[in-house]
Amino acid sequence: MTRSATRKDRLETKLRFGWTTGTCATAAVNAAYTAMLTGQFPDRVTIVTPSGKNADLAVAETAHGDDGQGADGQEKWFRAAIIKDAGDDPDVTHGAMICATLRRGAPGKGVVFSGGEGVGTITKPGLPVAVGEPAINPVPRQMMQDAVAELAAALGGTMDVAIEISVPDGAEIATRTWNPRLGIEGGISILGTTGVVRPFSCSAWIASIHRGIDVARANSLPHVMGSTGATSEAWGQGEYDLPEIALIDMGDFVGGMLKYMRRHPVPRLSILGGFGKLVKLSQGAIDLHSARSQVDFDRLADLAPPLGMDRAAVARANSVLEVSQMATDSQRTALATTIAAGARDTALAHLRGAPTEVEVVVISRDGVCLGRAGMFGTGSAA
Repeated sequence: MTRSATRKDRLETKLRFGWTTGTCATAAVNAAYTAMLTGQFPDRVTIVTPSGKNADLAVAETAHGDDGQGADGQEKWFRAAIIKDAGDDPDVTHGAMICATLRRGAPGKGVVFSGGEGVGTITKPGLPVAVGEPAINPVPRQMMQDAVAELAAALGGTMDVAIEISVPDGAEIATRTWNPRLGIEGGISILGTTGVVRPFSCSAWIASIHRGIDVARANSLPHVMGSTGATSEAWGQGEYDLPEIALIDMGDFVGGMLKYMRRHPVPRLSILGGFGKLVKLSQGAIDLHSARSQVDFDRLADLAPPLGMDRAAVARANSVLEVSQMATDSQRTALATTIAAGARDTALAHLRGAPTEVEVVVISRDGVCLGRAGMFGTGSAA
């Protein structure tokens, strides 16, 4: 089987895949540039994504006019819009309108990008686009440049093109993304490395974790904090005086964070999470999602007798919460501390000697520290 055939098989799942903002922006550029060269907007555009999948997309809206801003004296602009379809993935940008407005650019400048309404601006170093630039990532930029080059060659057009990408409601959508924390202000990012959104894929979340580490390193932060959820993060914000860019929303993907930090270390890492998730980390799991890892209650029960807890009761428990509730306060603290130490051992094993100190803190559902190992903050590193 060829690589392309294998890729196609992976894409053909029961869940419907979708298209990235980068693919939609490229389709919008294709439609607007076609109108610039021919005077007619196409009804549909087909884009070959970096993954080799053809995206056949409907052009949702079109417009053109003169506004006195053209570089060639014609003062004409052409705009096309594509509605993003993320398939069956719960993507916050699903349904967003991705617009491209094209003008003839200054001679010899080639393709120049700008961000319009709803597209963020980079304000902090560490991202793949320079500070001050619109948040249009390198792969989508290349896709759009390739689309212009292909049409220019086929229809006899210029490569000197000014492209403005805009997303109505993008500023509001961005509040539900990592962009504010990463220093991307004013809107969403135009993203995509494959051009395809795979349903319930971990890749986008893990990529956000990686970018968060990049931003922390670029700003020389000595300490970052990875949390499994809002309750854990809130405790950490109260414990440490950390800037927002030091807060990594790792969710279940502690492995994605640790593997990247192994190659891109930060001096100190705090891992904060609930009892159940950190039990799994202590038992060696690095993907903490309930569908991909489970607590081994027999192993957890082995920890019970030295703490004065009933091993058999722990072994037959239905949840870690039940184990916590059957413990006394002192037993719960001792068990959580043991779990934190085991989770820290797992983290250090995956860092493989990277120069990163690690602390692990077990947080209760009501936001209280139950146990910790490798203490930072008010304590000292163990």
